[in-house]
Amino acid sequence: MSEIRVAVRRLLDSEQAARYRGKPLVVACSGGPDSLALAAAAVYVGRHRHVPVRAVVVDHGLQEGSEAVASRAAEQLGGLGCSGVETVRVTPRGGGGPEAAARRARYEALRRCRPEGSPVLLGHTRDDQAETVLLGLGRGSGPRSVAGMRPVDPPWLRPLLEVSRRTTEAVCAELGLSPWRDPHNTDSRFTRVRLRTEVLPLMEDVLQGGVASALSRTAAQLREDADALDALAEELRARVRTPEGLDAQALASNPPSLRRRVLRDWLRACGVPELSDAHLREADALVGDWRGQGGHALPGGFELIRVRGTLLVECGGRRIEERASDG
Repeated sequence: MSEIRVAVRRLLDSEQAARYRGKPLVVACSGGPDSLALAAAAVYVGRHRHVPVRAVVVDHGLQEGSEAVASRAAEQLGGLGCSGVETVRVTPRGGGGPEAAARRARYEALRRCRPEGSPVLLGHTRDDQAETVLLGLGRGSGPRSVAGMRPVDPPWLRPLLEVSRRTTEAVCAELGLSPWRDPHNTDSRFTRVRLRTEVLPLMEDVLQGGVASALSRTAAQLREDADALDALAEELRARVRTPEGLDAQALASNPPSLRRRVLRDWLRACGVPELSDAHLREADALVGDWRGQGGHALPGGFELIRVRGTLLVECGGRRIEERASDG
């Protein structure tokens, strides 16, 4: 139990989470071992800091008996000493498969339920991080994806990214909790399940252990590198911004990795959705491989064009301006 308490305390004390000091905590709980163990640790830490800890149980309604699962989770959370427990029923919708739809619905519900200014603690473990890194690597999604989940990604806090799933199981046993075993976690139709039950065990065997920890360390290193490059790209974007768009000639003298980061953030600020690496590379060709070519089509009906050395975004023949940042 001490390992999880230390993990919660350490993240709350970190500079990254400074904005949440003294704020009530919200724990997202599925009723599984990871989130129950996290809730127990959060209540312990909150009690010593005189900070209330609430819990939110999201019922996705995807399986028969989900209401009973949510009710049992809420009962155990109350027994752990949470100051309040809220159960929310959601209806997953949209594309990307059932996992993606459930994730969107869950995060939307958690955003609605949290008090303003409070963080939401999520029970993702080191094992979850390893699976996320492998998924990103296998999909060729680039360093940002391979960098995995962030410990602090406002309003989300993930204190257990350096804690194993085995540890959370042991904590539940120690406290006499009865965690729910999601049958989806053993369903081989899901890619993540096959990574968990087939790929990672094989890697652990071939590489003689320590794979999850190694992947977690790799993710942390990539996040640090990505953060440094993002900071440089933000400075560069300020220098090449013009009243109409971006100065392509000034941008061209910079390394491709910085150019693409500038393009990514600028295009998102213009409202372009779902930018892939292929889109960014095509967009970057208007900067780093300029030969007088025409514009580049982007998702959502947008188009990136270059006019007299300036990059502009259009949609339906109308010029699109960059939106002001939210903060």
